[in-house]
Amino acid sequence: MRVLVTEDDESLRVAVDASLRGAGFAVDTAVDLPEADEALSVNGYDCAVFDRMLPAGDSLRYVAGRRQAGWPVPVLFLTGRDAVDDRIAGLAWGDDYLVKPFAVAELVARVRSLCRRGMPGHAPVLRHGNIEVDGGRHEARRGGRLLTLTAKEFVVLERLVAAGGEPVRRAELIAVAWDEMVPPASNVLDVLIAQLRRKLGAPPVLHTVRGIGHLLR
Repeated sequence: MRVLVTEDDESLRVAVDASLRGAGFAVDTAVDLPEADEALSVNGYDCAVFDRMLPAGDSLRYVAGRRQAGWPVPVLFLTGRDAVDDRIAGLAWGDDYLVKPFAVAELVARVRSLCRRGMPGHAPVLRHGNIEVDGGRHEARRGGRLLTLTAKEFVVLERLVAAGGEPVRRAELIAVAWDEMVPPASNVLDVLIAQLRRKLGAPPVLHTVRGIGHLLR
């Protein structure tokens, strides 16, 4: 799942970026609305996080303009403004509203919820063979055995299970777990696949399709 975070406070931006990445999200950051607009013009996102007051103005107006043009991406607003009118305005154009100061763990949980809300037809529990992935509980099992997975291993397995036995390209698996800064030729995915294959156990179910990617069979 890929998230755009637009926040001009460097320390908060770095903290949110690190926490979301640690939870398995691919994250892009922007410091103002022009940077955010550029990122949104070239990338697809499952959720966007906006600080309300940015150097170029109130992000609420920016999001409202995009909403009126049919932009569907779920939005979480961050703000120090906690008046009832501010909350109502934020929820009119956004999907969630978090008042500063906040616990970063709560932000991660809210972003995860918004990302899943934005996936039409996304089943809360996915199955392929004897593998089961429960996105709501963030749990995965094989043959009823709970798997201990990292956040990145979980999102990769979830994408493979959703593919229903069809191969998923390397670039797509990298995109759901990391971001565009990781080149397709990087070995980070190979390391993760090896760890995931070991955790899934015998008989082998996670296979490599040379020159394409990986699949469950």
